[in-house]
Parts: sequence; C-alpha cells; structure tokens
Amino acid sequence: MNLTPSELERYHRQMMLPNFGEAGQKRLKSATVLVTGVGGLGGTSALYLAVAGVGRLILVRGGDLRLDDLNRQVLMTNDWVGKPRVLKAKKTLQAINPDIQVEAVHDYVTKENVDSLVQSADIAVDCAHNFTERNLLNEACVRWQKPMVEAAMDGMEAYLTTIIPGVTPCLSCLFPEKPDWNQRGFSVLGAVSGTLACLSALEVIKLITKFSQPLLSQLLTIDLMRMEFAKRHSYRDPSCLVCGSSSCSENS
Repeated sequence: MNLTPSELERYHRQMMLPNFGEAGQKRLKSATVLVTGVGGLGGTSALYLAVAGVGRLILVRGGDLRLDDLNRQVLMTNDWVGKPRVLKAKKTLQAINPDIQVEAVHDYVTKENVDSLVQSADIAVDCAHNFTERNLLNEACVRWQKPMVEAAMDGMEAYLTTIIPGVTPCLSCLFPEKPDWNQRGFSVLGAVSGTLACLSALEVIKLITKFSQPLLSQLLTIDLMRMEFAKRHSYRDPSCLVCGSSSCSENS
C-alpha cells in the first residue's frame, strides 16, 4: 500500500526514526486497530494512533458523554454532553487526520459482538472500564489469535502489557481472580489516563511496525504519585482456563 504525497509529508518526522522508515509507515497504513472503551484512556490512545497514520480504527463504546468525563476525554467538547461519545470521537479523529478510516460502534463489548469485532482487526487495544468487557475481549483475542495491548489505571496507578496468544500470558493468567471494579467508583486525573494512553499507543505502533520491542511477557507498573515505573516478568499459566493447553485444544 503506497503512501500519498500528503502522507509522506505528514509522517516525515516519525519515518526518520531508526528501523521505522517508509516501510513502517506503510505497515501502519495497512493496519486495522480495534480500540474498546473509548474514554479518557481509549480515546487518547486512538488519538495518537490516528495521528501516527493507522489506516483504519474501529472505536467501540456505548453510552453518552457526561460532564464529569470532560476532565480527561480529549476528543470531546462541552457541547456534546448527553450525546454518544463514540460518534464524537470519530468526528474529531477524522477532522484531525482525513487520510484514515474511522468506524464508530455505539455499543459495549458483548458476547454477541466480540468475535466479529476482533476478527475485523489486526490488533485490539483493551481500555474498557470494567473486567466483564476486558475478559470477553481477552478470550476472543486468544480464540482468534489476535494481539492485544492491555492497559488499565486507577487513581495515580496504572499497568500496561502486550498480549500475544500462544506466546505471552493472557489477561486471565495475569488476573485469574477478577477485581470488583466499579466503573464510577475509581478516581481519575486526565494527565494519568493520558500518560497511559500514549504508552499503549506506542505499544501498538511497535507491534505493527516492528521498529522496536514491545512489552512481551512483561507487565509495566506505574505509580505516578511517586513517578515510579517498574517492569515485572509475567508468566503464562499452562492451566489457564483461557489460554492454557487444555483450553487451546478445546478451541482448535
């Protein structure tokens, strides 16, 4: 897939990176990325994927914009309160970069739609606001052998990792017992979700272009109150109910 003259100019600075070049930019243009939970985290991640030149974005988020979303959801504007946030996200991204395709799905991740969503993409970015959606996406990515960038935050803390089915631990390996996560009960500062969103977008770009090594079998933990970053080695559980050997044989 060739780059147009305007794309060559738009992405000139990032193509100067070592091991990136025009070949990496073409990979981005040819890629489809699914972003779930398009809010402060998912929306900002989608923003940086859009300006990097990912050719097609599929944005998934149900519900309407609330006033208390506006401290972190940078794709939104005040006049959109009460309207579907994912439609505004699409509108904003297409205005910023008209060279990409953006599809908006005004729904949450469900058992009924998760397989078709995952099959439509090359990579998924998991930014959902609850573990019900996260588990569904993780299971579908394992089922269809699609990479998934997993990012989550609470207050001033966050974690990030990249999951490749059959190679790295899946989300169920990392969290066999799921936290009780109240979508309206956790504190959030916009700069924190924005920081994690930028890092998650970078993981996607690394996966697509292969210009640098993503977080494979490593869980990055972040404490922004103390500005502490740590990489922790993660292990794939052979008896995992989602990606373990018995589960894989059942799904094959």
